[in-house]
Amino acid sequence: MMKAIKIIIITVLIGLSSILFAQNENINLALKTGNTTELLKYCSSNVELIFDNKEGVYSKSQATMILKDFFAKNKPSGFSITHEGGKEGAKYVIGQLKTSSGDYRVHYFVKKENSKSFVYQLRITQEKF
Repeated sequence: MMKAIKIIIITVLIGLSSILFAQNENINLALKTGNTTELLKYCSSNVELIFDNKEGVYSKSQATMILKDFFAKNKPSGFSITHEGGKEGAKYVIGQLKTSSGDYRVHYFVKKENSKSFVYQLRITQEKF
């Protein structure tokens, strides 16, 4: 009986991990292409945006306008993950966003809410050399 319970638990954890992996891949692709609509599908109803010169908690509609403006001024040409980690219920990803106006470091934080995971913070800062 205990062996069956362990197998069920392991199966559920593997399933959840694969869902989070697929979600992160979609987020990464949205960043790489500058697809604001796709990116915001994975954000919580209010998302904290942090840029070099502004910071705040915004609704999805406000965040859409801010991110569309950012991607219009900084056309993405690539996104690569440099580090990721976290624990059950919370994860972070650090990556490099290449754009027409230079490279940016991106941090996003994913938190589980009501059995779904959402980006609740997105930080984009220009890399200075």
